[in-house]
Formats: sequence, structure tokens, C-alpha cells
Amino acid sequence: MLKKVILIGTALIVIIILISIFFRGSASKNNKMTLVKVVKGDIVEKALAIGGIVPENEIAVKSKISGIVEKIFVEIGDKIKKGDPLIEISPSPTPLELTEAKRNAEMAEVGFETAEVEQDRFTALLDKKLVSQQEYEIYKKNYDEAKLRLKLASERLSLIEKGKTELSEEKMESIIKSPINGTVLEKKVNEGDPVVPLTSYQEGTELMSLAYMENLVFKGTVDEIDVGKLKEGMNTEIKVGAIPDDTIQGVLYKISPKAKKEENATLFDVEIKITKPGRKMLRAGYSANAEVIINKKENVLLLPERLVEFKGDSTLVEMKNSKGEIEKVPVKIGLSDGLNIEIAGGLKEGDEIIERPPREIK
Repeated sequence: MLKKVILIGTALIVIIILISIFFRGSASKNNKMTLVKVVKGDIVEKALAIGGIVPENEIAVKSKISGIVEKIFVEIGDKIKKGDPLIEISPSPTPLELTEAKRNAEMAEVGFETAEVEQDRFTALLDKKLVSQQEYEIYKKNYDEAKLRLKLASERLSLIEKGKTELSEEKMESIIKSPINGTVLEKKVNEGDPVVPLTSYQEGTELMSLAYMENLVFKGTVDEIDVGKLKEGMNTEIKVGAIPDDTIQGVLYKISPKAKKEENATLFDVEIKITKPGRKMLRAGYSANAEVIINKKENVLLLPERLVEFKGDSTLVEMKNSKGEIEKVPVKIGLSDGLNIEIAGGLKEGDEIIERPPREIK
């Protein structure tokens, strides 16, 4: 009997201890509630564009003649001026192409010599009034056409053999020269590589790319949720991953009218002109994020958005009333930046809002 009493007493003591621990834990949790004051500050609504820094205009250098890369005069990163030599192309015709060009030039020369003889003969006959002006014009036309055929055949042969010629007013030669002032961004060929010419039916071999690095822009994409808030002329802040301590400023100047799909997301292309490049040198190809400033308010009441409860059309916060009891108070909200939210009504500066501890996951 005594043993039963001892066991029952021990069990009661354990239960009392457990209940005490439970209530202390609950009280401890309640004590973890903190108060956050409503403060004044600035808030900015932004749209995020993800992309990179690129030249406004990048030029692909190609050749108008076929052959082999004989010499490269510049390296990646070199500053160049318009007209500076870039690459020399050595003609490399097939035996058939060379033979055909020589034969055409020889035949054109024979045809021209024959037409020249006929032209001289009919000129003499015209002077003696033995032929009419109309007959003379026919032979003169034949002479002019033979002269043109000889010129074209000679130019083609010169282009195949030497890599340079003059077609009408346009000079063609084996040395490719820079069309702009700028910088060499990329070299696509090496000495000894074959070159396919640019023609109306083929793209041709890209030899190198050039750009004027003073005109850099940000090109990226924004989500369809934000694009409706954007308009040309908005200010932006660009953060470059390679230089995180530098801020670049720009102005939004192009918004694509058509969306594109990427990994099940609907995105719109945007372009931002860089107005203030920052302290450090910008390089083409840097990845970057641009924050487009949609709206900005200064010296307004702010509160962490996590403390605001959204319930239907109402927005509520928790406060203690004059009796020390917790109650929900309706507030009017305004601009949000995702972290903080503007309190447009219902609270005043210094009011203390209850922040409950996060719920424990069991």
C-alpha cells in the first residue's frame, strides 16, 4: 500500500513539473513578441531588368574577296581609327578559276582588238562619207562593248591573281581596313584560315568584330508584370556583378512591343542608355541588373511589409490598446518596394506595431 502511495505521488509531481514547463514555454513565446516603430523615410518602387552591358553598335568585319588570311595587323583590345589596316587576305584561287579567268581575259583582248580595227576602218569610211552615221554608230557600239568586256575580264584576273582591283569607282584590295573608329572586340580568324567572301547569296566569313566603346548600353529583359509600369525616359540604376561597389546610371530609351518566352516566363526586351558610367572601366559583355525607378516618395511613414496583414480588401496591423490588449487596427497603404511599405493613413510616426515570432515548424 505504501508503495502505491509513493508511485502515485511521484506521478503527480512529474505531471506538475511538465505543466509548469509547458506554461513557462508559452509565456516565453509570448514574451518573444517585439515592437516595431513606424518611422519616416524614403521609398522607391522599382522594376528589375536582367541583362548585360553591350556596345550600342557592334560591326562584323568581312571580306569581299576569297582567299587565305595572310596577316593580321591588330590584336583584341587595340584602339583603331577609320581606315587602319586590319587583315590582309592572300588570294587562293583554284587552278580551274585561274585558268578560266586568264582565258576570259585573253578572249576579251582578242575581241577588243578586232572591234578596234573595225572602229578605225569605219571612222575612215565615215570621214570619206562612204558609210552613213547610223552604220558607224553600230560599230562604235560594238567597240565600246568590247572595251568594257576587256576591262571587266582584266579586273577579275587581277582580283584572282593579286587580290586587288578597281571596279568602277570602288577600289577593292586584299587589305581589309577599319570602317570605324573604335576598339577590336573579338578576332574570329587566325593566319592561314580560309576566307569566304561576302556576296549577295552568302554571308561570308566573319573576320573580327569592332565597336565604339564610348557608346555602351544595357540590354536586358523585364517580366510582363512590370512592363506595363515602364515608359521611356525613366531613370535607372545599373549594378554590374564584376564591379559591385560601383553604381552606373542610365535612362530607359527602348521597350520592345513584343514579348518573348524564356523558360515558361513572358519577358520584354528593354534597352538603357548609360549616362554616368561610374568610376571603373566598363567592358562589353559584363552581366548586370538594372533597377528602373517607377515611383519614388520621400519623407513618408514606413513599416516593414511583413507586419501588414492583407485580408480581402482590408490591410491590418496589430497594436496594443490603452488597456494593454492586442487588437487589429486597419491602415491605409501606399507605395511598396518589396521590403517596406508606405503607411498612408491609420498610424502616426512613433506608433509601435507588434511583430510576432515566426511559427515553429513541428
